[in-house]
Amino acid sequence: MRVLKKGLSYLVLLFASIMASTALARIQYHDFVVQATPVKRLCRTQSTITVNGQYPGPTLEVNEGDTLVISVVNRARYNVTIHWHGIRQRRTGWADGPEFITQCPIRPGGAYTYRFTIEGQEGTLWWHAHSSWLRATVYGALIIYPRQGSAYPFTKPKRETPILLGEWWNANPIDVVNEAARTGGAPNVSDAYTINGQPGDLYSCSSSETIIVPIDEGETNLLRVINAALNQELFFAVANHRLTVVGADASYLKPFTSSVIMLGPGQTTDVLITGDQSPARYYMAARPYQSAQGAPFDNTTTTAILEYMSAPCPSRGMPSTPVMPTLPAFNDTATATAFTRNLRSPHSVPVPTDIDESLFFTIGLGLFSCPPNFRTDQCQGPNGTRFASSMNNVSFVLPSSYSILQAYHQKIPGVFTTDFPAVPPVQFDYTGNVSQSLWQPVPGTKVYRLKYGSNVQLVLQDTSIVTGENHPIHIHGYDFYIIAEGFGNFNPATDTAKFNLVDPPMRNTVGVPVNGWAVIRFLADNPGVWIMHCHLDVHITWGLAMAFLVENGVGELQSIQSPPEDLPPC
Repeated sequence: MRVLKKGLSYLVLLFASIMASTALARIQYHDFVVQATPVKRLCRTQSTITVNGQYPGPTLEVNEGDTLVISVVNRARYNVTIHWHGIRQRRTGWADGPEFITQCPIRPGGAYTYRFTIEGQEGTLWWHAHSSWLRATVYGALIIYPRQGSAYPFTKPKRETPILLGEWWNANPIDVVNEAARTGGAPNVSDAYTINGQPGDLYSCSSSETIIVPIDEGETNLLRVINAALNQELFFAVANHRLTVVGADASYLKPFTSSVIMLGPGQTTDVLITGDQSPARYYMAARPYQSAQGAPFDNTTTTAILEYMSAPCPSRGMPSTPVMPTLPAFNDTATATAFTRNLRSPHSVPVPTDIDESLFFTIGLGLFSCPPNFRTDQCQGPNGTRFASSMNNVSFVLPSSYSILQAYHQKIPGVFTTDFPAVPPVQFDYTGNVSQSLWQPVPGTKVYRLKYGSNVQLVLQDTSIVTGENHPIHIHGYDFYIIAEGFGNFNPATDTAKFNLVDPPMRNTVGVPVNGWAVIRFLADNPGVWIMHCHLDVHITWGLAMAFLVENGVGELQSIQSPPEDLPPC
């Protein structure tokens, strides 16, 4: 009888705990209106696609466990979708957002409501358009605070500030990518980088709107740094201040200090900064990390100002120029590598060990021969070709009639195939002098099928075709452990000794080193269709993507939900 009472008491406490946890979670409703808005930057005003007339768009602030219901109305002249970058979307793949992967686009005049719950994630993520190059201006922060009643694993900061790094063109970004698609050449590079939508003091007509980030003597603040740039990895630093890295991609990290951080597009990094310098004004700045030799890029620097609230006012007529940080050279791969190799989980983590799927994907550029019916001005890549990109020699082609997830769910044939190769179709010296006979990939809409519950190891291998480059590779619907990275060709006989199976970092976007490799592992526990792509948008435009089709498991809780009734028609 005593045992029975103890058992009943335990069940009552468990039920009460579950009910209390559920009660703390909220349902948040938001309205996003995608529309053209006049935005003035770099001395000129242009019609810019925004959300709710804001550039950057609104910041979403939630607690772990909350549910978001976001109604998106498209009043722009382009098709649009919204992706909630880094959200696991457990069983809610219909809300993930990539165009023609999980949904058809929201047409002009149309609407769609995204519904999903934040589960087991805390930190900084973001949202952005996932149609063409609209994300150049359609993006915003998504901040996940600990569940109500919980706390950070570090001292609560006095202030928190999102720092969104972006890119700006003195042109319509859609026109820029469309012109590149027409010519087959590289698109024009951006005209400026931005911090929270503003270029900063080093650009024309910009200093009056430079972002000011306040700090006070002795206080510790949290900067939530997001690389929302379209095509550029970026170094970021604050003059005379050390940054304590505590998180990345909504996963906590073992804290370490650094004078500079590096983020690829899609990545986020949470850093603590302490007001331990003389009260004054200090620049925070971002400039490119450019690993592709000979490729054109925007070699400018964006700034904001860290301003001590107790700083003395400048004397009349005497400008107070903030102190500028020392940033690495644009091609400083050693600094970028040193930073990423410092990332560790705070404690031991459950890295998958019994591997069911051992995959090896090459990633990189390529060239298509000029089709016979094309004019010379349509083949402006190297030596009269058209630029391409691929994974395992497959240059990904988006469907145009159905999304892949809809086609899979409705058993519609002819939209995609399931024969994406698990290894390169031809083995070669990936980072050496590659024969030009291997430079032309094969177009296709191919996915790789995974059984629910599979333990997956994936080697991502950069190639030197055209040129090697650091590629920020993002997987939708999943976080993964980065267990190793290195330069040259991955060698399983020797490089497996470098695997960190104890405390590797968990991320949703991995920077594969230039002419190098990275190894990631994850458990395929989220059914649906999940695109994996380079987050340099010029590369996904050229085909540097593929998709995983993760089958349903057993029962409702291991199966994707039914499609919502308002899913946009194709």
